[in-house]
Amino acid sequence: MTITRTNPATVRAPMGYAHAVEVVNPSRRVAIAGQVGMRLDGTIPDTPEGQIAQCFDNFEAVLASVGMTAANLVKITVFLTDRAHLAMMRAERAKRLAGTEVPASTLLFVSGLADERYIMEIEGEAAA
Repeated sequence: MTITRTNPATVRAPMGYAHAVEVVNPSRRVAIAGQVGMRLDGTIPDTPEGQIAQCFDNFEAVLASVGMTAANLVKITVFLTDRAHLAMMRAERAKRLAGTEVPASTLLFVSGLADERYIMEIEGEAAA
C-alpha cells in the first residue's frame, strides 16, 4: 500500500491536515462512525476540553480495536457546535496527530448533534 499526501502550491497551505490523501492498493479500509465525548460509563465530561479529549479518546479506541493508529488515518471530519471550541479542538487534534502524517480533513459548524449535550463529533477513514 502507498499513501501519498498532497498540498498543491496552487492552493493555500492547510493548518494541520492535508488537502488530498491518495491510497493505492490498500489491503484494508475502515470507516469510523462519528464518535462523541461520552465515556464508557455513559457520562459526559463537564468541560469542553474534557469532552473534546473524550471524542479523540473514543476515536483512537475504535482505531485500536481494528489494529490501526492515527498513522493510518486518511480522512477525518469534525463537527463542532460552537466556534468558541475551535482552538481547543485544533490543539487536541495537533496533540493526537503529532508525529504522524496528517490526514485530509473537513471541519463543520453545526447547530446541534444527536444529543444536545454533545459539542463535538469526529468521524473518519483509515487504510492499511
